[in-house]
Amino acid sequence: MDKVFSFVAGLFLLLAPQVQAVEVDLSDPYKMVRQVADQTFKRIEHDQSKIAADKEHLKVIVEEELLPYVDYKYASYRVLASYIQKARNIEDPEEKKQAIENIKRFMDVFKDYLVATYAGVFTQYTNQTVEFDSAKDFGSDTVVVVKTTIKDPGKPDIDIGFKVRKDNSNQWRAYDMIAEGISLLDAKQSELHGILRQEGIEHVIDLLEKKSKLPVQFRGEGGNE
Repeated sequence: MDKVFSFVAGLFLLLAPQVQAVEVDLSDPYKMVRQVADQTFKRIEHDQSKIAADKEHLKVIVEEELLPYVDYKYASYRVLASYIQKARNIEDPEEKKQAIENIKRFMDVFKDYLVATYAGVFTQYTNQTVEFDSAKDFGSDTVVVVKTTIKDPGKPDIDIGFKVRKDNSNQWRAYDMIAEGISLLDAKQSELHGILRQEGIEHVIDLLEKKSKLPVQFRGEGGNE
């Protein structure tokens, strides 16, 4: 399962626009995923020389191309669900203020952590192809799963679902991915839940901050977790 997520997490990075690309249609979740995936493949191919010269350029690509189409704040809230619920029940004003500051710090650090993590996953890319399920009528839905199939010659197909949600501006952005019926976001929430409970949010923030600053490593060099 860990190997599957390590591979398919990289596919989540396909949800990123190219700076010079045609404007992505954020009003339609299916069009958004397809357009962003197409443009990102082109960006990766275009920047191969820069990536070869400097691995850290992958972080630049992720930050510039992925983040505008990922609702990392909502993802952060999902990961911190139990802590946020606790913070809402705090009565002491100073303590509540500190809890809110911790949540804000976590969101910033979680964003940087995602950049570093996904940059490392980018190193696993070669020439896999992505087939998209046909678009469906999403009507008044606010959350849609865009299904795709990853095809890699000589390997079993991998079915992936990208979870995208409509925000208050009626724009769709990705926030999670489902592989083998398991949510990547839920897996991260489970991983951090015990640390949050035992060590506290400040420890979690420090932990993610340190991981986000690790250098990007190509596959086979001993990547980050």
